[in-house]
Amino acid sequence: MDSRQLEYFVAVAEELSFTRAAQRMFTVQSTVSAAVRALETDLKTTLFDRSTRRVVLSAAGQALLPEAKAALEALDRARAVVEEASTGLRGNLRIGTLARLSLVNMAELLGAFHRKYPLVEVQVATSPTGSTGLADDVRHGRLDVALLGLPKPELSGLDVREIATVPFVVLLPTGHDLARREALHLEDIAGERFVDMPGGFGNRKMVDRAFEAIGRPRRIQVEVPELTSIPDYVRAGLGVAVVPEPDLTGEPGVAKIPLKGVDLTWTLSVATLAGRRPSRAVTALLELVGPDGRYF
Repeated sequence: MDSRQLEYFVAVAEELSFTRAAQRMFTVQSTVSAAVRALETDLKTTLFDRSTRRVVLSAAGQALLPEAKAALEALDRARAVVEEASTGLRGNLRIGTLARLSLVNMAELLGAFHRKYPLVEVQVATSPTGSTGLADDVRHGRLDVALLGLPKPELSGLDVREIATVPFVVLLPTGHDLARREALHLEDIAGERFVDMPGGFGNRKMVDRAFEAIGRPRRIQVEVPELTSIPDYVRAGLGVAVVPEPDLTGEPGVAKIPLKGVDLTWTLSVATLAGRRPSRAVTALLELVGPDGRYF
């Protein structure tokens, strides 16, 4: 048994696919399959129940998975300590973030991190299902850390630090009958057509639930994957929106109206996997973000 075999085993166990595991490990499927077979031979057991349609962990595989992860983490920590002492912090850092997240200057943050830790390989990814997908990627080991916006009940299995909170507001075309109101209730706009993000995004889920709570489910006219593009569709008259308060400086044609009668706020958090000590690279990133919020 060697560390590479364990890495391939963990990748297959988390992806439940030899093909996806090979893609994740930047190798070919035959290499992954051979390594897992060698590990099974060494342990004299079957780690996966394979069929033409699916791959699932056997009972032995389920027992090995947490031990394999712990062993790899211990090896990574030992390697990192030695390398850092001699040449500086090394390793890989997989970061998940929401597309065009205006609250965070990711370019400056990662630029500062690279200047301080140039030997750390950084990969940045988004998810087509927004915060829900990012949270799932952290839980399954596909990401080391993620910036996401989900309500607390959907953050199980994660260690979370809140870094920013933003109130929701209503966006209307300036020519809309309600655009001169000082504030609006959800009931005031319940019959409108809406522009919003796809269903996996945390802010979309929160607003859907708020309208369901008053017995007025919404009609979504337009779905767009980026929060920053929603004002463009509102300005074009394709619907109204309830979103975390955006900066509309220099964007005429859109009215921003506060909400009243409902406590609706969106929280941006940085999340890592609960129950697992973060790698030294993750810890370094979190320390760089720090409590002063200089990149937020």
